[in-house]
Amino acid sequence: MTSLLAQQPGTPTPQPGRLSQPYWDGCREGELRFQRCDVCGTIPARPSAICPHCHSRALGWERSAGAGSLYSWTIVWRPQHPAFVVPYAPAIVELDEGAFLMSAMIGCEDTDLAAGMRVEVEFHPASDTITLPYFRPSAGGAGS
Repeated sequence: MTSLLAQQPGTPTPQPGRLSQPYWDGCREGELRFQRCDVCGTIPARPSAICPHCHSRALGWERSAGAGSLYSWTIVWRPQHPAFVVPYAPAIVELDEGAFLMSAMIGCEDTDLAAGMRVEVEFHPASDTITLPYFRPSAGGAGS
């Protein structure tokens, strides 16, 4: 068993683009955001200028409550960059609002992870300009 922790500042960080900037601005403000089509309600898999379902350009940003369930994960022991501290657990979280988000798990042992586990967001600065959303088990556990 090994505790999963947030990476320390100084690890490689994402480079926000024109479409993803509202997401990163939200993270820096402690707010998890996702896009939704104002016409058909589709949630794109990544920030987009056009809805992948109805092709509308009417995509808005919504605030998530930051809660969901663990959909998938892996444990990394051999990082792609030496600055990353292992182990870490990249994860896909299904937010209660229906969006899927790639993040990482923290605040538990690697052996505690289970599909469907209830999780909640926690923000950690990665640099002066980037704050990353991590997820930890929610206080209610797997069944809440």
